[in-house]
Amino acid sequence: MKLTVVGGGSTYTPELIDGFARLRDTLPIDDLVLVDPSAERLDLVGGLARRIFAKQHHNGRITTTSDLDAAVDGADAVLLQLRVGGQAAREQDETWPLECGCVGQETTGAGGLAKALRTVPVVLDIAERVRRTNPEAWLIDFTNPVGIVTRALLQAGHKAVGLCNVAIGFQRKFAALLNVTPSEVHLDHVGLNHLTWETAVRLGGPEGRDILPDLLTHHGEAIAADLHLPHPLLTHLNAIPSYYLRYFYAHDEVVRELRTKPSRAAEVAAMERELLSLYADPTLDEKPELLSKRGGAYYSEAAVDLAAALLTGAGNPYQVVNTRNNGTLPFLPDDAVIEVQAAVGQKGATPLPAPPLDPLYAGLIANVTAYEHLALEAALHGGRNRVFKALLSHPLIAQYEYADALTDRLIAHNREHLAWA
Repeated sequence: MKLTVVGGGSTYTPELIDGFARLRDTLPIDDLVLVDPSAERLDLVGGLARRIFAKQHHNGRITTTSDLDAAVDGADAVLLQLRVGGQAAREQDETWPLECGCVGQETTGAGGLAKALRTVPVVLDIAERVRRTNPEAWLIDFTNPVGIVTRALLQAGHKAVGLCNVAIGFQRKFAALLNVTPSEVHLDHVGLNHLTWETAVRLGGPEGRDILPDLLTHHGEAIAADLHLPHPLLTHLNAIPSYYLRYFYAHDEVVRELRTKPSRAAEVAAMERELLSLYADPTLDEKPELLSKRGGAYYSEAAVDLAAALLTGAGNPYQVVNTRNNGTLPFLPDDAVIEVQAAVGQKGATPLPAPPLDPLYAGLIANVTAYEHLALEAALHGGRNRVFKALLSHPLIAQYEYADALTDRLIAHNREHLAWA
């Protein structure tokens, strides 16, 4: 089995490698290719990756290259984890929206749109090159904004599934609180990428007993503290929101906080410099503890489960993924991409039936889905007017003066990445 990781020079990659090494019985990899335009990063990350495999007695071969076509040739699956513009572009995404009093974040609001505009054309080009050499390869997208990128891939006819680590993070957290194994915890996870709620937490599978009320009663304060949201809100919602919902439920509070501290991009950039220095140590043969602070917790386990199910039919049959709606949420178009529990196998991902949603969630999901449609139109076809319409439709903006000012800032800060600008 051959897997290719596009963006293999990322400091995330050793997390992925560690999972591949530990879970080799679930996903037996013969050939792993890391592809990245940065030869320096590839050298450091590739060296550590080989040492991790060697320490854990994995016999798979790891190669590195900057030649994308060679890297994807013959691949059974291609994992996409790229960041167009690097941390410098992320720094901009998190900064200029604050000038208009709007949240600065790389996956939602104006910053998230900027990332989509930079990313979608690049990902579609990669996908076309994969299709030319191996049209049966699966594309697993971990590149943000996952919902928009996955929708672009599916709309273009590619075999693609989107992946996020929010759900598996909740699963692991709840299992620890309940003193059970993660495999015993099944989430009724519903929404869009980075806009999700846990509406039930079941023990034993999709038909298991819902213990969400017990979680909220006995652990609600701790869960709310982790989310930086007030405990009474969780009681009102009767659900556990993703931490990204804080940008919606406490927008102005978040803006005030972001204006008074260094950006997350600056923190991550400093962390990446330290990580790359650690990776250069020829005696290091495991992922360093610092990597846990980088983000992407449990990404490797989620990626292994998904790749194994798609390629061999093995692994967990129920997984939270980003895939086509196809009537699952009846108030959304079929081609919308939703993030839900799905039955995953070699034919792809089929969402599990979802009970009717409270309008409190459904209304926001419908609003953001409309924004994602307009955002994809802007990413595919360009033009100031399409960018403006996408920003105006976003519930975190939704005022024409803000949308107009943010449109100019977005274009100015991203001109080098926008072919039409």
